[in-house]
Amino acid sequence: MPSRASASQFYGVRSDAWQQAGLRLSESTYPANLSMSSHAHHQAYLGIVLSGGYTERVETKTRECKTLTTVFHPPEERHSVRFHNSRVRIFRIEITGEWCKRVGQDVKLPDEPAESDGGMLASLALRLHNEFRSRDSWSGLAIEGLTLEMMAELARCSSKQSEQGVPAWLDEVRQKLASRIAETPPLAELAASAGVHPVHLAREFRRHFRCTIGDFIRRVRVEFACREIAETDASLSEVALAAGFYDQSHFSNMFRRFTGMTPTAYRAICRAG
Repeated sequence: MPSRASASQFYGVRSDAWQQAGLRLSESTYPANLSMSSHAHHQAYLGIVLSGGYTERVETKTRECKTLTTVFHPPEERHSVRFHNSRVRIFRIEITGEWCKRVGQDVKLPDEPAESDGGMLASLALRLHNEFRSRDSWSGLAIEGLTLEMMAELARCSSKQSEQGVPAWLDEVRQKLASRIAETPPLAELAASAGVHPVHLAREFRRHFRCTIGDFIRRVRVEFACREIAETDASLSEVALAAGFYDQSHFSNMFRRFTGMTPTAYRAICRAG
């Protein structure tokens, strides 16, 4: 029989916590190779892996979570966890029915778990985490707004799963862009490889992925940089070069745009005690 964790109870070492009007935010660290038996949490919550990784089992399904994986857990979801061979840091947003009722009838928690490796959910979660870490008199409003954006993104992702899938040729373009971190293939080259007109490629890419090709490339580079900062000892200038940024200033500006913080601040978070 799985155990049930009480509200706001998570294992691990909690470094900070904040609560307001039905939202509870916390950051926890876990030792390498820790195993946790099947358990459930009363409240729904979103979690993003800031560093490290773990394997989570939900009924018969297994999900592999790594740096920048964002997961939504519905209320009472039963899961067991096995952390990998390095320390893991996780930031969570617990969402109560009280909060959903207060912000309006349009906010409905998904019935099923959902996950995303990087992407818009990770960008929003990192910006929310930055507000959590540097709270001021306006942070409550900012945190609530970012939480609403994350809920909207979850709803979009759920809706997209029921719609017609991404065309195979377009998914191949996306994979090619994601695999060529340090270079930017010309639009004409991408279109030729897919057998479509460049205008059609640009239009379909934005329609399916809700961003331009340029924004997608910049986001993938920042996500690559996040993982390098969290998981290696490479200098920030080395990370910037490997990610395809032409100088440190450009790297810092893009990193702040997508995460809300500087590369230096993100490294400090990943290495905090």
